[in-house]
Amino acid sequence: MLISQTPLRISLGGGGTDLRAYYKDSDGFVVSTAIDKYMYVLIKERFDSKIYLNYAARKEIVDDISEIQHELVREAGLVTGLRNGFELATFADIPSEGSGLGSSSSLTVGLLNAMHTFRGRQVTHDQLAEEACMIEIDILKKPIGKQDQYIAAHGGLTTITFHGSERVTTERLELDERERHDLGGRFMLFFTNVTRQASSILTEQQEKTTINRKHLLAIHGLGKKIEDAIRSRKFDTIGEILDENWTLKKNLASGITTPQIDDMYKRARAAGAVGGKVAGAGGGGFLLLYVKPEHQAKVREALSEYRRMPIMLDNFGATIIFNQRRYRW
Repeated sequence: MLISQTPLRISLGGGGTDLRAYYKDSDGFVVSTAIDKYMYVLIKERFDSKIYLNYAARKEIVDDISEIQHELVREAGLVTGLRNGFELATFADIPSEGSGLGSSSSLTVGLLNAMHTFRGRQVTHDQLAEEACMIEIDILKKPIGKQDQYIAAHGGLTTITFHGSERVTTERLELDERERHDLGGRFMLFFTNVTRQASSILTEQQEKTTINRKHLLAIHGLGKKIEDAIRSRKFDTIGEILDENWTLKKNLASGITTPQIDDMYKRARAAGAVGGKVAGAGGGGFLLLYVKPEHQAKVREALSEYRRMPIMLDNFGATIIFNQRRYRW
């Protein structure tokens, strides 16, 4: 039996430039960080050759991986060559869909990591990310970008560059333990009480890439500014850049914001938040805020009817946290 642990993420800058419609013409660039909330995959060998799959409120029992209805599990099994004879369960620290924290891609990376390891193979973080992108974007045709798969695999506070050749390069932004706690402690996440499917927003965003290129170029530049702010330890500048980014992001597609989200953001800003944005594609999920410590109590009070999820930055990516091997039946 083994268990994989894969972090969720918050994107700090450059979101939208990781879509193929953008980076095929000019490099995309994102600053993203793993957080200490996770997707877990548990897999164990069975005595018989069936597959038992448990997730959310559903259970599947089939004879071959091709019969699985859960598309991410099915495709991960096909990619890794794991056909039958196992039991698998998934667990999440947050709602598994519509959170804006990259949960679907984290699950895909975690499934691949667990299945490869179960078959006795250790693969690189780049391979996990590449295979997750292949499953979600190329096979399942999801209208998403590539940042979530790479930050889930690599973890840490990381810059990710997306090249027109489809090559992706990553670089860690190294902080010591005190600096990581200082920066992470300035982010606040509040659940909007709405989960949503991002596909319609992202489909529209891709279709409008040409007319939105001016906004996307500016968002690309803000990603670079956040990188500079982190490298120079000017953390409070990040909040101001997030506010600029949110203003631009709302122009990329309809449905990215709602009157309720606008009200939440207005109240948070009035209470002392420097800036923020909706995590992920928008429309619901979590509202990310940058708040100096001395203003956090007021922001919590201003948004008291919304559940806060405390987070810290996570320095690790896709990991196997338990692996007990025994002889094969």
